[in-house]
Amino acid sequence: MFKKILIANRGEIACRVIKTARKMGIKTVAVYSDADRNALHVKMADEAVHIGPSPANQSYIVIDRIMDAIRQTGAEAVHPGYGFLSENMKFAEALEAEGVAFIGPPSPAIEAMGDKITSKKIAQEAGVSTVPGYMGLIADAEEAVKISNQIGYPVMIKASAGGGGKGMRIAWNDQEAREGFESSKNEAANSFGDDRIFIEKFVTQPRHIEIQVLADKHGNAVYLHERECSIQRRNQKVIEEAPSPFLDEATRKAMGEQAVALAKAVGYSSAGTVEFIVDGQKNFYFLEMNTRLQVEHPVTELITGVDLVEQMIRVADGEPLPFTQSDLKINGWAIESRLYAEDPYRNFLPSIGRLTRYRPPAEVAAGPLKAAGNWVNDSEPGDSPVAVRNDTGVYEGGEISMFYDPMIAKLCTWAPTRAEAIEAMRLALDQFEVEGIGHNLPFLSAVMDHPRFVSGDISTAFIAEEYPEGFTGATLPESELIRIAASAAAMHRVAEIRRTRITGRLDNHERHVGEHWVVKVGEQEFPVRITADRKGSTVEIAGRELRVESDWLPGQSLARLMVNGAPLVMKVERLPSGYRLRVRGADLKTFVRRPRAAELARLMPEKLPPDTSKFLLCPMPGLIVKVNVGPGDEVQEGQALATVEAMKMENILRAEKKAVVKSVSAAPGQSLKVDDVILEFE
Repeated sequence: MFKKILIANRGEIACRVIKTARKMGIKTVAVYSDADRNALHVKMADEAVHIGPSPANQSYIVIDRIMDAIRQTGAEAVHPGYGFLSENMKFAEALEAEGVAFIGPPSPAIEAMGDKITSKKIAQEAGVSTVPGYMGLIADAEEAVKISNQIGYPVMIKASAGGGGKGMRIAWNDQEAREGFESSKNEAANSFGDDRIFIEKFVTQPRHIEIQVLADKHGNAVYLHERECSIQRRNQKVIEEAPSPFLDEATRKAMGEQAVALAKAVGYSSAGTVEFIVDGQKNFYFLEMNTRLQVEHPVTELITGVDLVEQMIRVADGEPLPFTQSDLKINGWAIESRLYAEDPYRNFLPSIGRLTRYRPPAEVAAGPLKAAGNWVNDSEPGDSPVAVRNDTGVYEGGEISMFYDPMIAKLCTWAPTRAEAIEAMRLALDQFEVEGIGHNLPFLSAVMDHPRFVSGDISTAFIAEEYPEGFTGATLPESELIRIAASAAAMHRVAEIRRTRITGRLDNHERHVGEHWVVKVGEQEFPVRITADRKGSTVEIAGRELRVESDWLPGQSLARLMVNGAPLVMKVERLPSGYRLRVRGADLKTFVRRPRAAELARLMPEKLPPDTSKFLLCPMPGLIVKVNVGPGDEVQEGQALATVEAMKMENILRAEKKAVVKSVSAAPGQSLKVDDVILEFE
């Protein structure tokens, strides 16, 4: 077995590989750019080598720099993670020439399947059903428009060497095809060093279901069942689960056998994923094969008990697979939520900055999972009926950089059934504390409570259909607001009693905390009467009596409560006479007042936000790539005004209405902060 491996990646996947290598007794080498000098993967590895400036195209995807790091450290093998060089045939060939093992498939398989155009041709020749499209090279935007019309809108414009949602656009008309081609080409060049683009038909109402395959160098290959990845935003997966709530056993078997046959046809070894689009009648169409480890691999590990990274290392060392297809059963249900540094209230635009608070929920390993196999988890095995796992590459006080993917962590839960796994995820998300940057925790919580998701009636259009105007926060039912109001009253009583004991006391005078309060949660008010004993509070509210028990103390940022025996977890921020409570995707200003104070508060005028309608403001920290207009120009609704690049994604800012440009305050190449002015209108 290898004694030392280098991880040609960063962030959570580098940390993930280090954990398995450490378990196997293998030393690890991290590589890092200027921006990652203090990153978690650098701290975790046994050795670390600096490989260049912050932009990936000057560090992480420069083959010569990685090869130099290998020579410096004497690493015997390289794990590429995902993205960067993971599907780069030239990198695999360079390692082979150096006599260093590549913990991935052989270079001919990467060439055959890692390129989306080539892989589609091979799949067609093998008789695999594929989505209609144009696989040839596309010269320019006008040719892209012509091809799009031939295929028929809507079309998907995709980078040939792409992945992770980079270099992908959906076009519904000629203008979107023209703009999408240019943006996809630029993103592909910046992210992968390969700007080739192809176009295929966009299948409406599809499900994105993929099959995990694993093959060794002795001709053995198996599939580890499927993952449902239909909850996507900008073609990037947000929530995944295994198995799929849609497939039946016959379809699962057919898809798995087809995926294995395709892997064998190209002489595949290592872990890989065959992606399919599945329509409402369970017809499935080959999309592409990812010749690497997928971001969402943890959910497969959770339902099979197989450590995929360990198997990749063992296959690279020449070992045969230790199991056959009949050994791989589905055990329970697993869900993964990707925590991104992006602001859901600003159309999910990237957010950068310092993590002033980062407190993930405690990881828990369920007893049956530990018994089932070698699943990676630092916690001790136990008898918990659910498991919680958090794969991350950040820490409290660390910096979220503008140079890389905005993913912070992958939170996973496992339980015997889908409903239990969803409930475990709800509680885990409520316990996850992140401050200092915009993040999508509220959105993830809202999806977990959405009736369509709970029922399993989803497609890749789920987010666009259910949040067409963007995400503005979850709307909680009144029953949940009542639970929150009762909890806020109990918490406020604890805080009031604490204040009477520590400050402002006069001798022989005791301040009494009353029983009657008015709790305003969001826009709803609830009169309450509260009594208490040593174990908790009894709150009379909305004609009900709720028992609230908690060990929360003023100043704590997370409150774990039991309300009539049911758990409730809330993030807490103190406000004058109340709290900012964040729970289940809702962000609620909650005020607890005496009845007279509540009466007076209703008379207070509301402060209106400033009018910014005459400005085009930068919606995220980023780099101005292009300004399309100048002073005096008349613009129409929907017209492209400027392009801002952040976290490897280009974002086109458009006019919301007809207007005339008065002045331009930003120029290409300029770095802007959130709400910096780009244009002013007359």
